[in-house]
Amino acid sequence: MTLAKNSTDWDWFKLLCLTIMATLIFEHSQLDVRISELFYSNGHWSLEKGAQPYAFIFYDFPKLLLILLAIYLLTVLIFKYRQHSNTTFSINQPKFDRFLIPLSVREISYLLIVLIVVPTTIATLKGITHVSCPNNLSLFNGNLPYLNLWQNIVAMTPAKCFPAAHASAGFSLYGLAFLPTLQKHRYKIFAIVTVLGWTMGLYKMLFGDHFFSHTLVSMLLSWTIACALASIFFKRAATKGVTL
Repeated sequence: MTLAKNSTDWDWFKLLCLTIMATLIFEHSQLDVRISELFYSNGHWSLEKGAQPYAFIFYDFPKLLLILLAIYLLTVLIFKYRQHSNTTFSINQPKFDRFLIPLSVREISYLLIVLIVVPTTIATLKGITHVSCPNNLSLFNGNLPYLNLWQNIVAMTPAKCFPAAHASAGFSLYGLAFLPTLQKHRYKIFAIVTVLGWTMGLYKMLFGDHFFSHTLVSMLLSWTIACALASIFFKRAATKGVTL
């Protein structure tokens, strides 16, 4: 998939189509069930929900880091804005510059918005889709039937598990891959963020909080949103063609 000047105008739409296809093909599928069965044996999941130190390593700590990153980006953005708009703004600039990232105001604004919009969008969708978690289902000793997406929406099933919100926090870092300043590192960024997001998603799958498709759709939708926002922020940016 090409990440070149103005290419994101079309790529985000292709990614959206891919996301919809993945939802229709994999959500409520035997693949989902078979994968979850790998983590469920003799009435127990591979991992107990909330068990330490796993909950801290794979849930609390990543969330904390992403929150701190958002706070840091907001702080830098405010500093840079005041620096450019107020000539009387007095902080020991050389000393403070050591804590600044070499990104433009536009890039920082884009990344901050992606970090906020991606998890918010997916959390909102969870409240609309009403899809059950594996551990809610009678298939895995729960008390809810295994329904497809539309059936869950109509029945307003008392569950909110699709797409995967926790993994989307990690996938929101796809925004880094669209920054012109980090253009030459896009392949590495994409690979690292994918591993991070799937690690967070797999953690939730180990105790039946999500199916495989929940994390897959979360990944594709996060990528779509990051790409769509990049087409707005960097439409006129002069970037070299790079494919992902």
